This record gives sequence, structure tokens and C-alpha cells, in this order.
Amino acid sequence: MASAKKIDNTGADKGSVELSDSAFGLEMADTLVHEVAVALMAAQRTGNHETKTRKEVRGGGRKPFRQKGTGNARRGSSREPVLRGGGIVFGPHKRSYRQKVPVSFRRKALGCVLSDRVRDEKLTVVESLGIEAAKTKTFAQILGAVVPEHRRTLFVTEANNTGAVLSARNLNGVTVRTAADVNALDVLGARYVVVEEGALAELERRITKRREKALS
Repeated sequence: MASAKKIDNTGADKGSVELSDSAFGLEMADTLVHEVAVALMAAQRTGNHETKTRKEVRGGGRKPFRQKGTGNARRGSSREPVLRGGGIVFGPHKRSYRQKVPVSFRRKALGCVLSDRVRDEKLTVVESLGIEAAKTKTFAQILGAVVPEHRRTLFVTEANNTGAVLSARNLNGVTVRTAADVNALDVLGARYVVVEEGALAELERRITKRREKALS
């Protein structure tokens, strides 16, 4: 059975925690994780780019000069795409970049990357962060005690902790997510993962829910 080191918010060793193999003992599925990560990154794109076509550019209603006798090429409008200030041909328009990925894929990908962190001993369980009010200095002290190297770290909390989110937003490389919201991309972007002990049950429930349904 998989296990992870357990500490308190001062970094003191509290032994280890047994983890469920069905959630934290999965083999890495590179293709699946890549597909889910690409879909999650695509969903972050706003897709609000917009260009004006010829009919949307203001002006150009009047013929700029007569048809014959000027020696110039014929022009029906000053807003033609070949002219400066004219419309854009085949330009980008608002669109959604979201990709459809089955929920079971997203859950399994989360289980795969968390299991990989467990195998590499880069997932630590903390009893509780103990953060109630927004205080960056206090959170930085906890971070230094829990992850001395202070490299890209993901904190997974049991419930929404506004104090922890506000405290961590000024610390480079630190991300705070709840067990209900964390995804595979969050874990992939972090070198170390710190999970509150109370969040383990919710993570296990999310990862194994689809398989339990399929078996029943």
C-alpha cells in the first residue's frame, strides 16, 4: 500500500499516512495525462480575439473615384481588404477552445499524476495549515517549514480557505487549491504537493468515483 510522510505546520515529523492504492497507486498513463493536460490548457484560453471584416469596417460607402479615366485600378470601396484601413480576410474571431474530455479521463489523470508524486516522495501530508486570516508572513513561515527548498509547490486544502489563498498569492510558485477543484494540470505544474490530511478522503472519492459506478 502506498504511503506518504506526515508532518504538522511546523515541519515536525508525525510519522506516515497510508494511502489507497486505488487512488494513489496508479501507473502513469502518459498519453492520457497529455490529452487531459492539453484540454485543460486549451480551456484556459479566453478566445476573445476579434478582427473586422470588410462589411464591419466603418466608412467606404462611397466609390472613392470614378470607374474610368484615372489610370488607377478600379475601386468600389476604400475599405477593401487590399487597402490600408480595410477589412481583414480570414482574420481571427471569437471562439471557444474547449475540448471535450470524459470526466473519467480527467479523474484518472489526476490519480496518475498524484501517484507519480507519491512514488517520487514529493507528496507530503500536513495535519492542518492552521491559516485563518490572510497573512503572507505566516504562510511563508509554514512554507519554509513544510517545503524547505521552496520550489513550485501546490497546497491542497480540505475546504475553501480564503485566508490561505490570499496569503499565498504574493509568494512565487505557490498555488492553493481545494480537494474538490484541483486537477491534473495543477499537479503537473508543481514540483511538490502538500495535502491537508482532511483532503485525502475527498481526493480518493473523486478519483475512484467513476470506477466504483462502473463496477456497481
